[in-house]
Amino acid sequence: MARDEKIKMQWEEIQKSISEKFGGGEKMDLDAIIYLIGIQELGKGYQKFSKDEKLNIMHIAICKLLEPFGYYDFDYFDDDGWPHYKTIDELPTLKAGEQSVLMKEAVVLYFERLSA
Repeated sequence: MARDEKIKMQWEEIQKSISEKFGGGEKMDLDAIIYLIGIQELGKGYQKFSKDEKLNIMHIAICKLLEPFGYYDFDYFDDDGWPHYKTIDELPTLKAGEQSVLMKEAVVLYFERLSA
């Protein structure tokens, strides 16, 4: 099986599983799953977040997801317990579809590492 096909299948399994647990019967998209990963990485549990905090949560998830690819590295936790990352390498210019593929691959890798 080709690598891309394997990642696609793994992504669909993850998407189905997370949607069943958190989606209330609806299929969750990539952004929703990234947001949930950000909530997990923030480690503060369920609470109300402002619009800016939600964007920061998405940023936390993206940094965590792209860390194994060498784009970001964890730097420190601030006084409020929010993780901060430093940029190691600039992301390449990608088309929207390519960005989606990269992020889905990163999500698959994230869940593989969690289950290892």
